[in-house]
Amino acid sequence: MRPLTEQEIRTSFVNCTKGEAKRLHVPRDLAERPWEDLDFLGWRDPQAPGRAYLVAAWGSRSVGVQLRSSDAGSWQTRRSMCSMCVTTHTGGVSLLVAPRSGKAGQQGNSVGAYMCSDLACSLYVRGKKDAGIGARLHESLTLEEKIRRTVANLSAFIAKVTE
Repeated sequence: MRPLTEQEIRTSFVNCTKGEAKRLHVPRDLAERPWEDLDFLGWRDPQAPGRAYLVAAWGSRSVGVQLRSSDAGSWQTRRSMCSMCVTTHTGGVSLLVAPRSGKAGQQGNSVGAYMCSDLACSLYVRGKKDAGIGARLHESLTLEEKIRRTVANLSAFIAKVTE
């Protein structure tokens, strides 16, 4: 992923108002992010732990999606799998829900997916971040194929948000 500026991030959001995008907390460590290892930029809002955001390349532009999570069930210790990167975590996967863009979102429609709670899918796939013993299932796929699968899963999620 190419490095993004704060302004590019704020203007990329498709499922919130311009005012909400202007007020959201953008990470201050953008220059230190491992951009070459990211398929998307994802972060939690430190001011509001129930909010999360992701920005991904979508064709020739970047698309940002506002997400909400529930703390309900975060105490559970069962192992769950991220639907984006297929990493399993004990208590490290959250149901993240995105309001749909446009009229559908204004009517209250949303799309949800189980994702790594810290939105570090790209780093888990590449082995740059460890989710613990048994987190990565043994697969015959190459690293490039795993990356393509993660990007395809993310693209399908974004398509549901924007359709």
